[in-house]
Amino acid sequence: MSIVNRILYWIGLRRDPGPRYYALDEPTHEAITKLAAQENLPTDEIVENVVSSGLAHYYETDKLWECWQSLSPREQQVTVLTCFGYTNPQMAARLGLSTETIKTHLENALRKFNLRRKTELRKALAHWDFRAFKEYHHWIKRSR
Repeated sequence: MSIVNRILYWIGLRRDPGPRYYALDEPTHEAITKLAAQENLPTDEIVENVVSSGLAHYYETDKLWECWQSLSPREQQVTVLTCFGYTNPQMAARLGLSTETIKTHLENALRKFNLRRKTELRKALAHWDFRAFKEYHHWIKRSR
């Protein structure tokens, strides 16, 4: 504990965090131990790095979900088709819209996700399984 934290603890403004222990199942424990040996780092540091990475991924996923929810239904459709690799003319034909309208919906979606290119959008949502969105089943299935 740093000097400042100790002083804050002594005067009652900070509680003693003390060591924290979390249970790991055997395969996870073995993987962390093996990784620590490979990286020549203490297992505590590996655990800290893994948990930090996991939390960062969790928060990034949460942020992406908030962006997704800010899209209009049509922007969501265009986003899904973009992630499936459709071109603007193909999306226009599939959705019965002009290519300019598709371009506008795509630009709006990219802006809401704070991205610049279709490839960035595909990469950001690469781990999403759009088949899980029931409201899109009827037209995604036909379009694949």
